[in-house]
Amino acid sequence: MTRPALVRSLAVVGVASLALAACSSSNTSTSSSASGSAGANPGPMIVQTVLPQTGSLAFLGPPEFAGVKLAVQEINAAGGVLGAPVQALIGDSGDAKTNTASTTVDSGLSKNATTFIGAASSSVTRAIYKKITGAGAVQISPANTAIDLTSINDNGLYWRTAPPDVFQGAVLGALASKDQRKSVGVIALSDIYGDGLAKAFSDNFTANGGAIAGGKVISYDPKAAEFSSEVGQLKATNPDSILLIGFDESLKIVNEMIKQGIGPNKVPLYLVDGNLSNTLYAGLPQGIMQGTKGTTPGAQVQASFKASMLQIDPALKDFNYGPESYDAVNLAALAAQAAKSVAGKDIAANLVAVSSGGEKCNTFDQCNQLLQAGKDIDYDGQSGPIDFDKNGDPTAAAMGIYSYGGDNKAVPLNFVTGVVPPVPSVTPTS
Repeated sequence: MTRPALVRSLAVVGVASLALAACSSSNTSTSSSASGSAGANPGPMIVQTVLPQTGSLAFLGPPEFAGVKLAVQEINAAGGVLGAPVQALIGDSGDAKTNTASTTVDSGLSKNATTFIGAASSSVTRAIYKKITGAGAVQISPANTAIDLTSINDNGLYWRTAPPDVFQGAVLGALASKDQRKSVGVIALSDIYGDGLAKAFSDNFTANGGAIAGGKVISYDPKAAEFSSEVGQLKATNPDSILLIGFDESLKIVNEMIKQGIGPNKVPLYLVDGNLSNTLYAGLPQGIMQGTKGTTPGAQVQASFKASMLQIDPALKDFNYGPESYDAVNLAALAAQAAKSVAGKDIAANLVAVSSGGEKCNTFDQCNQLLQAGKDIDYDGQSGPIDFDKNGDPTAAAMGIYSYGGDNKAVPLNFVTGVVPPVPSVTPTS
């Protein structure tokens, strides 16, 4: 599949099913790059990670932590923020089944952290964002894609460097259509991420002439011990392909699919950012994942950036969301420089300005030199163009399309960069 062909397909799908009203959100940060407010905090800048060391997304944690650490290292090598080294507090988010993230947030706030990087899980963010934003700190997630997070009551303090799933759903829908799928069975974990991405895919795929096998998405509880019933329901729909939306429990589901005769060697399988991995399926029979495709936000990871990430963590096997984590820290640091303050509200008030509309730059040092010269900047990072809107969402992003080979490892097929479709207009949620 060529990139232009997919882009054209995506554009058609966008017109067909994503011509929606403009976003509605309580996030009202301005794009001013003026100096900080009367209550400005001159520093030092303290960053607290709330990223998965344990839980259902722990396999995605290593590149996210590496991205944060690399950004902090480079920022401090360039002189730090407001003349002082950035301090990074490394903390675990666990998953939605634990209270780990809340404990990490409490620890960060007690140590005067004003910038929180995380969570990776949209459901975990749902559980902690009020505590962070209520304290006046800024939260930037490198991996939240749940659509409804656009409209949360966040006092303008919640942001994300990964695009909402209206974009991934559109790319997935275009990909399945391009692959000439007619009846896709969709099985998705039941939470704000799984439900939202399943709907975004379904809306786009059906608008392009496809059908959801059995007429509905099969939802499952990710905490369940086994998934034989759900996979049996999926098999009964006789799909020509399957979309699996989940986290690390996806391995159990794939194993059950193999057991019931609808494994990826029998029925073409599509994966998403939450379960696309080079480590998760390593124990499966050799070649059984061959031909499986998946999507994950982010531009193609450059060789030089991979090398830098590997210097931070030589054991890295995946790089998913490492660039988004790196960009989140750099954007917060540049916004603090522009504001002359590390206060959360001052950083938030400058995130639009430093991510769009000015002179292009792609490292903290390069961008900061432009700021010091009085220039307006537009940070384009390792993950893509970003260009925040007032709701804290990227308005432009990249999406990678990957395919598994005979070694059960995913390699990039293609990358789509484009405008993120608008999120449906909804009433802000608490």
